[in-house]
Amino acid sequence: MRKKILIVDDEANVRELVRVSLEDEGFDLSEAADGKEALELARTLRPDLVILDLMMPDKWGYTVCEELKQGADTRQILVLFLTARTSAQSKKMGQLKGGDAFLVKPFQPQELKQKVKELLGV
Repeated sequence: MRKKILIVDDEANVRELVRVSLEDEGFDLSEAADGKEALELARTLRPDLVILDLMMPDKWGYTVCEELKQGADTRQILVLFLTARTSAQSKKMGQLKGGDAFLVKPFQPQELKQKVKELLGV
């Protein structure tokens, strides 16, 4: 069965770059443009992994991650934060909210592929 990945970023060009980076790997890819949509899709699609931006206008990625990890039906979903924030404090907060990994923008497509495969065990 193909692994499902939900790409969440308020910038369409970033979502497209992530999609292009991963589309040849055989994953089932979906996209959300904000935190509210991400939570709705996560509950219905049950992705294996959410690639999540931190800074979004309606709900920050930390909040989305925390809500996913608190939900009985979504707590098993892995979360990879993909963000321009580089501070150790940002990474620590991501871990505290339940994030499984952290990748800094701009990213190299190969680095993203490697991190995703590592998280999904493929």
